[in-house]
Amino acid sequence: MSEATPVQPLVVNIQYVKDLSFEVPGAPGIYTTLRSPPRVDINLDVQARRIQEGQDVFEVVLAIRAEAKEATDTGNGTGTEGARVFVAELSYGGVFTLTGIPEESVEPILLVECPRLLFPFARNVLSDVTREGGFPPVLLQPIDFVALWQSRRQQEPVAGNA
Repeated sequence: MSEATPVQPLVVNIQYVKDLSFEVPGAPGIYTTLRSPPRVDINLDVQARRIQEGQDVFEVVLAIRAEAKEATDTGNGTGTEGARVFVAELSYGGVFTLTGIPEESVEPILLVECPRLLFPFARNVLSDVTREGGFPPVLLQPIDFVALWQSRRQQEPVAGNA
């Protein structure tokens, strides 16, 4: 007799770099004029979509944009924004199969749990590309995907009120 293998409710089928862009508009001059580590602004978004109607297979993408600008000192102790140093844009995706998940739990799994699984790998790609670009690696701090999801839900218009 063979025992049936229990079905996993969440399966990571594959994860991948969907799109990656790294630009240093001021190269090569920026490497000789940059006096201090640049200020890096990070924007992060999570997108999820069903791959094929009628199936419980979804693509989840972490979209990360890191834009670095020179921090310039005005002499009075306040830094102002200088020239753009680099721009890194990463779309890191995963394909997930959800099995036996109640409908009300699908959205939080796709927008909280799946990005949580993808984040360490996306973080490494961004760190590597900025380091290989000749700059200190951008090390993303942990992201609270629950707060990000809740914030997104509060910004969505409520049906009937829009």
